[in-house]
Amino acid sequence: MKPLSERTNHFTDSVIRRMTRISNKYGALNLSQGFPDSNPPQAILDRLAELKNEPVHQYPITFGAKNFREALAAKQEHFTGLKIDPETEVVVTCGGTEAMIAATMTVVNPGEKVVLFSPFYENYRADTILSGAEPIFVPLIPPDFKFREADLEAAFAQNPKAIILCNPNNPCGKVFTRSELEFIAALAEKHDTYVITDEVYEHLVFEPMKHTYFSTLPGMWERTISCGSLSKTYSMTGWRLGYTIAPESITETIKKVHDFLTISASGPMQEAAVVGLRFGDDYYRDFLADYAKRRKFFLDGLDRIGIDHTNPEGAYYVLLDISRYKYENDLEFCEDLARKVGIGAVPGSSFFREPVNHLIRLHFAKSEAVLTDALNRLEGIHKMER
Repeated sequence: MKPLSERTNHFTDSVIRRMTRISNKYGALNLSQGFPDSNPPQAILDRLAELKNEPVHQYPITFGAKNFREALAAKQEHFTGLKIDPETEVVVTCGGTEAMIAATMTVVNPGEKVVLFSPFYENYRADTILSGAEPIFVPLIPPDFKFREADLEAAFAQNPKAIILCNPNNPCGKVFTRSELEFIAALAEKHDTYVITDEVYEHLVFEPMKHTYFSTLPGMWERTISCGSLSKTYSMTGWRLGYTIAPESITETIKKVHDFLTISASGPMQEAAVVGLRFGDDYYRDFLADYAKRRKFFLDGLDRIGIDHTNPEGAYYVLLDISRYKYENDLEFCEDLARKVGIGAVPGSSFFREPVNHLIRLHFAKSEAVLTDALNRLEGIHKMER
């Protein structure tokens, strides 16, 4: 038989989702795939229960139910200060994952180039390849994960069509400063480059850092596709509700791509989630305070155990340095960690273009009871030293 598509030779299945299966196999606590262990807010669940007898079970408007788009636009206007037209500048997608591939396919032609920061969420590289484009990697240098301006200038000198910017960054938790974003913006304008942002963790930025929406920078609205999701903010990763926000001239094409990728996001889920989009500022303050508490609890626990780790500025991931255990392969380490210690983690090599095999990613989007159990199990990690 004829060979299958060659483009799929350039990436594997999701290592993150694979580690969930390995966690399940060994009965390990799954701190690999980043989903919380809490339900969505009760007000959203109550609305979902009401919908069973309402006429919302057929296809909604392909690019999003009207009331969902209106509520989303109002929420994002509140936080960004931008005026957003829910009819012409919003597309509701099947999670942030579809938002990113729809945005990439909208912007990029086969053979063009896309700038990615490394470390990167694994989907970005696959999205670029599936769009027929070539990724250009710019390293974020540990421990603070800053980029070298010369590296970024060299990447832009290759005339990329787009840059993908995850802020806060998954997996390292870096929050880009305003000055860093302004440097990126100047290069994007100079080289006429689109900016695709993943701002899924927009409400998880820990003090003293501040989140700057890239589209709010001078001159950047016109060339930015802002991608987001309700998954993390409202603890509903299984609902698969994401979105893109962009100027009408870009959104019209995103609508076409989205229509043929998935037709529409779930109608009942959109209707129920409208309640969450209308929450007041107190919800987001409490949400951040809760995660700041979890972050401190988990990082303090890692310190007590004596595990070297990063200090994330945003999102809910932490990278652990496993150099002392002398494994040459971080995937092998993670498999042993699940089997011997009972903790599911993601090998850092799946996030880096560089040959990084000494980092693994855990997340702390769990209750204090679960995190306590995880820390107790991690007491046994030192037994893995070779």
